[in-house]
Amino acid sequence: MANLKEVRIRITSVNSTQQITKAMKMVSAAKLRRAQDAIQQMRPYASKLKEILENVAESVDASGSGVFAQVRPVHKVLIVPVTSNRGLAGAFNANVIRTVNRLISGKYQDIAKSGNLKVLSIGKKASDFYSKNKNLYAGNHNSVYASLNFNTVSVVAEGIMQEFAAGGYDQVIVVYNQFKNAAVQYVITEQLLPITPPTKQNASKAVNDYIFEPNQAAIVLDLIPKSIKTQLYKAVLDSHASEHGARMTAMSKATDNAGELIKALKLQYNKARQAAITNEILEIVAGAEALNG
Repeated sequence: MANLKEVRIRITSVNSTQQITKAMKMVSAAKLRRAQDAIQQMRPYASKLKEILENVAESVDASGSGVFAQVRPVHKVLIVPVTSNRGLAGAFNANVIRTVNRLISGKYQDIAKSGNLKVLSIGKKASDFYSKNKNLYAGNHNSVYASLNFNTVSVVAEGIMQEFAAGGYDQVIVVYNQFKNAAVQYVITEQLLPITPPTKQNASKAVNDYIFEPNQAAIVLDLIPKSIKTQLYKAVLDSHASEHGARMTAMSKATDNAGELIKALKLQYNKARQAAITNEILEIVAGAEALNG
């Protein structure tokens, strides 16, 4: 059994850790509220804009912005994993990286072997993981979290769109955590480019009768790039809210576990202290009996 000093040191250490995890939980809870409000306000707009875009894309030719709706044979692929810059968020980052690895070793295995698959990370955790593979790694945009807004993400989207339009990629996939609540996040694999037309199930629901003013070409020229930027921004906002939800949950569990550990250590300390007192009493009694004898 550990001596009293060692147990006291462990109790002090766990207490300090518990204070840190409790503070991190409170900080994440405060940030989660703002992040949750942001994604909930963005989703209806992004969803409706995507619906309109999918319908309009069907009538756009391959010139101008129509290149973003052009379906080409898939020989070059870009995967954009969206993670966080910081850890201590449970399996939040690991789930995204695991999904990307599954795509690389599965669906896009042949493309990866040919060297035509690239990973452009948003978030330090993904860039730390993939930067070790120079043939796979295409860079990062970790700085978007320093000032997370539509304009910051638009710069990232514009670079991706230019590469796609130039033929650098035939398909762009985004992998991110979709926020449901503080305890639940879903890993989503979503095609950013090319723009896909409505599925047969949704085709009947889609409204194709639009009136274009001033004209279709001008509307499409502005609508398609804006929608692509919006979809990427929504993915980053979803991931941002999911990060704080996952970290709050992880820190809550860590705080509870620290409390359980402190109880166990205090019990161990009391047992050790009781054993030490008992030994001292036995020594005194033995010494008294020796003197009397």
